Amino acid sequence: MPAAVPRVAVVIVSYRSAALVIECLRSLVHEQASPDIQLNAIVVDNASGDFATIASAISAEGWHSWATVIEAPRNGGFGYGNNFGIAHAWKKFCPDYFHLLNPDTLVRPHAATRLVDFLERNPTFGIAGSSFENTDGSDWPIAFRFPSLTSEVEAGVSLGILTRLLSRWKVPQTMSAREQRIDWGSGASLMVRRKVLESVGGLDENFFLYFEETEFCWRATHAGFPVAYVPQSRIVHIGGGSTGASEHDGTRRRLPAYWFESRRYYFVVTCGPARAMAIDIAALIAYSLGTLRLIVQGRRNKVIPHYVADLWRFSVLHPRNRRPSKPQIPRYPDWIPG
Repeated sequence: MPAAVPRVAVVIVSYRSAALVIECLRSLVHEQASPDIQLNAIVVDNASGDFATIASAISAEGWHSWATVIEAPRNGGFGYGNNFGIAHAWKKFCPDYFHLLNPDTLVRPHAATRLVDFLERNPTFGIAGSSFENTDGSDWPIAFRFPSLTSEVEAGVSLGILTRLLSRWKVPQTMSAREQRIDWGSGASLMVRRKVLESVGGLDENFFLYFEETEFCWRATHAGFPVAYVPQSRIVHIGGGSTGASEHDGTRRRLPAYWFESRRYYFVVTCGPARAMAIDIAALIAYSLGTLRLIVQGRRNKVIPHYVADLWRFSVLHPRNRRPSKPQIPRYPDWIPG
């Protein structure tokens, strides 16, 4: 008897990105036609007003047999939107895999099938992430290590000799063209085994944006479901690997408050409050020294505006920032809204 074809639910969260979502769905047509997987796509309009536009496009393009758009009742952030889509897909399709995909991506041929193929061949792995390319065709072969006290020092000081000495702790790492284990991959394209969600739950909704996939991969890894980098799965990221922290001329932009809130929460839940305070002290010293060095070198445009001040303002060192946040992690399949 032939083995069942793996069922895949693609979850795309849209917030005022209807045009990007439609192009992303268009890039999925060849994956949907693949005999190696059974693919359905769920687009979540995160209360942004995208619903009608996306629904019209799905109907006009004849994608309604495999793609649908649903409307979230509120904009609860990236994790909330993905959880909402996962719950809908679980109830409707009970997929074997969930492909978390950013709206600003284009899926190259076989990208989804190769992620599934890796997980089918490697049952001990729980999550598989893609490699990326920029819109100009250049590679962005980056995966990540978990942030730590040492990585904060390396990123803050950013000095040649120190960077070389601490390279094994640097968060972004340039990958080779082979499948390998990583700490975490970009949430722009992550294939998640259903068993991972059954074991550790969904994304923590205390993260509005940033660090949610980092913490999710951390939780999965510590539960015995490691993460893999699969370079044969190629995704065009229209964000181009940018963190969104730079203008077109290379000048750095101030980071939003929710970035610092997510950072603080990540270190508290993964390291504990005492360790998180030590990390903040190290980061404040390192970034102060790094900022001073850049100013002296005449490279002020490389300084993230107000970074040290914002780091201090949102630091867990302040008693007001130590209020415990109860994790908001839906447990599947129990958490399936009606």
